[in-house]
Amino acid sequence: MAAVHERSFRVRFYECDLYGHVNHANYLRYMQEAAFDASAAVGYDFERYDELGCFWLVLQTGITYFRPLTFGDTLIVKTWVSDFRRATSRRRYELRVAESGELVAEAYSDWIYIDGESQRPARVPPQMVAAFTPAAGLPQAAKREPFPEFPAPPDGVYCMRRRARWSEIDGAGHVNNAAYLSFLEDCAMEMMAAYDWPAARMHAEGFGIVAREYRIQYVAPALLDDELEVASWVSEVKRASALRHYRITRVSDGESILRAQAWWVWVDVDSGRPLRIPADFLAAFAGNVSRGDQ
Repeated sequence: MAAVHERSFRVRFYECDLYGHVNHANYLRYMQEAAFDASAAVGYDFERYDELGCFWLVLQTGITYFRPLTFGDTLIVKTWVSDFRRATSRRRYELRVAESGELVAEAYSDWIYIDGESQRPARVPPQMVAAFTPAAGLPQAAKREPFPEFPAPPDGVYCMRRRARWSEIDGAGHVNNAAYLSFLEDCAMEMMAAYDWPAARMHAEGFGIVAREYRIQYVAPALLDDELEVASWVSEVKRASALRHYRITRVSDGESILRAQAWWVWVDVDSGRPLRIPADFLAAFAGNVSRGDQ
């Protein structure tokens, strides 16, 4: 039985953003679909999990983007399980353009196996481990680095509030993991406008901002109509890049829902090549930079 599963996707127009690139959140949707197919291919489809009374949830995702996808591209997502722990598993992904084989992104997701009745982590059954394990066995599990600590937020931390909408809820009754990435990007764009740097102004001045890497830690589920607050600030400002931090909390009880980090890169809108962050842009956002970086 093959250890690696492949799934193809043709990029649709509505999956692309203002730059004509596939929106970052859609890569997570491709990965999720490929993971479901890979599980079904070894005998564990949704119906089988219903019989077992268990399901998988994503704990953490990391993705590094190497080049953009555009409308009409065909994407190949290759995915495989790289390890199992007591109640968790790491799944890796490699995304390439079908026509050229060019690497688009690399990613991983850490999943946790949940008992549906108790809603608590459950040991992954040995027969399930065997189903996902190739004849040669799994490689020795690499050490998983803990999610990085955040620097102290500055006085100018930016906050955005929104409610979880019906269109964002998945079959588990939670806000889908990919939807949160859209929340993060909406927060970023609202903040740009609040600091007088909306997308139209950046584009007129010949630059844009793209993500090169995201790391997302899912702490607790958000449910339909929960009011959420997305807080964001920056650290590690470099010549053409900066590290942006996000925290999502539920407004009603202050519970932490998600933490994330994104490496942002400033690029020329025509060539796509990195360029120096404009001085007046840096000046406008000085209050949003962590004190340790000022």
